[in-house]
Amino acid sequence: MSGEPAIVKTPPITDDAADTGAVEAKPAKKPRRPSAKAAAKVIEQRIGHTFADPSLLATAFTHVSALKSARSRADSYQRLEFLGDHVLGLIVSDMLYRAFPKADEGELSKRLADLVRREACADVAKSLGLDEAIKLGSVGAGAGARLRNSVLGDICEAVIGAVFLDGGYAAAAEFVERNWTERMRKPVRPLRDPKTILQEWAQGKGLPTPVYREVERTGPHHDPQFRVAVELPGLTPAEGVGGSKRAAEKLAATALLKQEGVTGGNDA
Repeated sequence: MSGEPAIVKTPPITDDAADTGAVEAKPAKKPRRPSAKAAAKVIEQRIGHTFADPSLLATAFTHVSALKSARSRADSYQRLEFLGDHVLGLIVSDMLYRAFPKADEGELSKRLADLVRREACADVAKSLGLDEAIKLGSVGAGAGARLRNSVLGDICEAVIGAVFLDGGYAAAAEFVERNWTERMRKPVRPLRDPKTILQEWAQGKGLPTPVYREVERTGPHHDPQFRVAVELPGLTPAEGVGGSKRAAEKLAATALLKQEGVTGGNDA
């Protein structure tokens, strides 16, 4: 048998290979990332508003970590968040007034607190996929999902502020009504005292019980105003002003919770 030629088996050639002559498939090209203009169009569709001034939309999604240290924090979404927070409160108050004609001030206030809390705003942002457009710097990106979740509520309020500046009250009201009407019809969550939330959060961080200190008392005897500061080691103190010490303490706790990006309470 040694005189017989050796038989060499070759792999079968597929139809595709036969047609093209190719033996190895070329790696698929990575899909191109959409341009900034195309990405902005997608976000506009989700928001339901086309911006006459695209810079407002860009600013609404710019986290302070995306800015160089030399630049002003005013170039981030923070100013729009401030405006949007108050615009949201006005629009939701109007919605509640019309939707619940028999509700007293106390019930309306509870519903308002439930609807404008940061957690509710974050839920709206998540439902619209706004988290995909947040511009983070290296520090922000390194913090990952935790940072993204902590700023989602702020982003939502910044978007409301941007829509208000670009399209006026009617445009902002359309956005809020579209995303808050169903939530408004749901039962109100039981309110949690912000002082309780702050104490639980502090314990979870290994911190002592928050200390509340009266800073000053102003106004006439029959209508006093108390300014109270709340302090925790290693944190910047926060203050609240109210018609009673308890009210001022609650507002101070709310301010510190917001300062630290803590969610979970209606008043926070």
